[in-house]
Amino acid sequence: MIFTVAIDGPAAAGKGTISRAVAERFGLAHLDTGLLYRAVGARVDEGMDPVAAARTLTAGDLSRGDLRTLAAGQAASKVAAIPEVRLALVDFQRRFARREGGAVLDGRDIGTVICPEAEVKLFVTAAPEVRAHRRWLEVGGDAAKVLAEVRERDARDMNRTDAPLRPAHDAVMIDTSTLSIDEAVERACATVAHGLT
Repeated sequence: MIFTVAIDGPAAAGKGTISRAVAERFGLAHLDTGLLYRAVGARVDEGMDPVAAARTLTAGDLSRGDLRTLAAGQAASKVAAIPEVRLALVDFQRRFARREGGAVLDGRDIGTVICPEAEVKLFVTAAPEVRAHRRWLEVGGDAAKVLAEVRERDARDMNRTDAPLRPAHDAVMIDTSTLSIDEAVERACATVAHGLT
């Protein structure tokens, strides 16, 4: 079976949690594409050229313990704006998406650029204040600064010339601002189940 679920959305909207739950529920492989960019960003912060870092990325790079930090997220957003970096990672993502047995990919351009032919497309979002609060609960620090960083990242992700963050025209929207995790997961799973029939 070849079946792709593309889940896009801004930072801290819940797409990672939803993606992992969908993959587990339906027995699909899962790829958090943001980790690819976080790993490249981390290698760049260590002095590596961004394009070389993307072209030589290994599975081991994706298991680093520092990829979930706010700094790694900011670094990811910066390298993701470099067209040559995106190009270097596109083939890997597309091969993963069309693997036998099905796959769930989450990111910012899966339904629009990486897998426009995905059988199911979801766009998971939430109000910036809600997302900033979630991120603050994860990483701590100054709440106002976290909100400013979320808004800065949104602007960078939405306004980049190559693969900007936006919902695919046929994506199902899920706003998690007022949903519990279970409610958001159930909405996503219902959409995927419909796509499988």
